[in-house]
Amino acid sequence: MSVRPAPADDRVRSAAGLDFRAAMRGRSNALGVLRLVLASAVIVSHAFPLGGWGDDPFFSWSHGQENLGGVAVLGFFAISGYLITKSGVNSGVVPFLWRRVLRIFPAFWAVLLVGILVVGPIAWFAEGRTLDGYASRWPGGPLWYFIGNMTLVINQWGIHDIFVESTPYGQAVGYSVFNGSLWTLAYEFGCYLMIGALVLFGLLRRAPFVVPLLTGVFLVLQGLRFLAPEVFALLPGWFGDPLAVNLSLAFLWGAVIAVYSHRVRVSDVAGVISIAVAAASYATYGFGFVGLPALAYALLWAAVRLPERVKRIGSRNDYSYGIYLYGFLVQQLFASFGWHALGYVPYVLISLAAATAFAMASWHLLEKPALSLKDRGPGRGVAYWVDRARNRERKATLPAAGKESA
Repeated sequence: MSVRPAPADDRVRSAAGLDFRAAMRGRSNALGVLRLVLASAVIVSHAFPLGGWGDDPFFSWSHGQENLGGVAVLGFFAISGYLITKSGVNSGVVPFLWRRVLRIFPAFWAVLLVGILVVGPIAWFAEGRTLDGYASRWPGGPLWYFIGNMTLVINQWGIHDIFVESTPYGQAVGYSVFNGSLWTLAYEFGCYLMIGALVLFGLLRRAPFVVPLLTGVFLVLQGLRFLAPEVFALLPGWFGDPLAVNLSLAFLWGAVIAVYSHRVRVSDVAGVISIAVAAASYATYGFGFVGLPALAYALLWAAVRLPERVKRIGSRNDYSYGIYLYGFLVQQLFASFGWHALGYVPYVLISLAAATAFAMASWHLLEKPALSLKDRGPGRGVAYWVDRARNRERKATLPAAGKESA
């Protein structure tokens, strides 16, 4: 007698009794649509300063803790912490890093090229100037915009004086800014390297407790950042960078759930409490302490508990990275055309539409093909290439040995 599979709704209801490892298995989660929402929230937040409407009001509503875009970025980091850590558990360090490079760099380099080859010339001509002077190789020109930023660390924010006088944001800051969203990617990749170090030494599998210990270290640093900034300022590099500490902490809370996903339950009570804690700490104080773990759990809980029809959105094609990459760029271009004068909502909608169009092209033409290489080359792992080299050496010596025996 055959047993019919449970309906989708029943599977969703039963997920509340599972741990995250079982509940998040395969594509049956809403992480795709959640990332689309977070990427869109960044555009919604940036529209305020880029369109000349001042600061994102969420910033003052949170007593200066985070604006809406900041919360969205922290949500990205929390989700990324979960996914990247899960990816590293059963991976060698070389394949792990190879896949991270394929995911981040090709699309990032492409958005830099779109900036210098498409957006820059359009804005340059729109401001009534000829091509003379645009293609300068000196710092401030398009070549240096690419070279100076190609490692993910943003050393040149714009090209010449484009968008300085023609946009509200340029007039406010006094210098050219093409894509003010890209700075977070260096921190994202830094978190990848942190997990890569744990992969290298096999700690994710053999000593997963290292992840919560590391999270505790960054929680202490977060405390120093707020309570003893004079001490925090003396710390070196990553540990003394307030942005690195805040973003890394969000990432690590997702990583903690990942390494203990077989023990952390999908609880509706915990999910509702997490949402309440995140919202309350955001509206009052302490979001950087209690709000971040609550945000991480709430997002992963929502990824499990949202309806199946919602989970299908973004499950196969991930446009969220492209929307994030191109959002600020198209918003600046449209503001230079004066389209922000249409009003806040139309400005947001046309920016979202254009960013989504770029994101779709980026995914299908570049990101997806790049990811198809994840199991090739370095993606095969060091052991594969060592064995292959040994086999070649062995085959090369066989004829010689045959001649000697003859």
